[in-house]
Amino acid sequence: MKNILVPVGSSKNAQSHLQYAVDFAKAFNAQLFIVQVYNVYTKAGTMMNVDKIIERESLEFLNGLVSEIDTKGVDITVRSLKGHLIDTLELACKAADIDLILVEPRTTSIKDTVYLGKTSGRIIKQTEIPALIVPEGYTFKPAVNILMAIKSAIIKKEGVLNPLKAVKDKFGATVNLLLVKTPYHKEGDFEVKDELQTLISNTTTSENATTFQGVLEHFQSHQPDMLCVVRRKRGFFAKKWEKNTILKKDFHSSIPVLVLRGMK
Repeated sequence: MKNILVPVGSSKNAQSHLQYAVDFAKAFNAQLFIVQVYNVYTKAGTMMNVDKIIERESLEFLNGLVSEIDTKGVDITVRSLKGHLIDTLELACKAADIDLILVEPRTTSIKDTVYLGKTSGRIIKQTEIPALIVPEGYTFKPAVNILMAIKSAIIKKEGVLNPLKAVKDKFGATVNLLLVKTPYHKEGDFEVKDELQTLISNTTTSENATTFQGVLEHFQSHQPDMLCVVRRKRGFFAKKWEKNTILKKDFHSSIPVLVLRGMK
């Protein structure tokens, strides 16, 4: 894991989130790309070029945040990017060969009842880039006990498990697999192939209506310090993120959540 991207909004948690990102990047000796995406809608007849103004203010804001944290010698690149959020982030990730996006749950100041805000929810739902959702105010510490919760162990896409493998190898973590049998269970879903099996220390099976309910049932018994889930086109997480914003009553995590791209 060599290149990590951090989208920054205007939340009160931005400084804390950036410090976590620096500490995380330091552990991997990775380069950190800190970006803010803006979009300008101009009216017909408008003569003033606001692009340069917004870009300058955005860069001043980002550089101000960076100046207030301990960068610990991490190689940091700061960019202000114009465009639509998802398209721009995907282009930036491709250009910089990004391995992981670090996302804070709420990038703007919104209600405390919300876990993932609209912007963060869009990043998680609409991109195919692996992401790590970091709780607000969370202080970095090595992940040594990871709970991976999935309803199907079938892996068809190459490199899906790379972020999990990187975290496991770096911190010497134990990965416990939770296979959740839902009403949509298909034959072969619980066949764990070598690529995944080599990462797993223990496997637990559960029968629940949703993957999330399986997580709730087994969370306390495993006491993980990181949760690993899979972004799928259908299933619990896709459903919860259908409207981008996720309420805490639907899903909430007090530990970092590693979101892998769809395995099928």
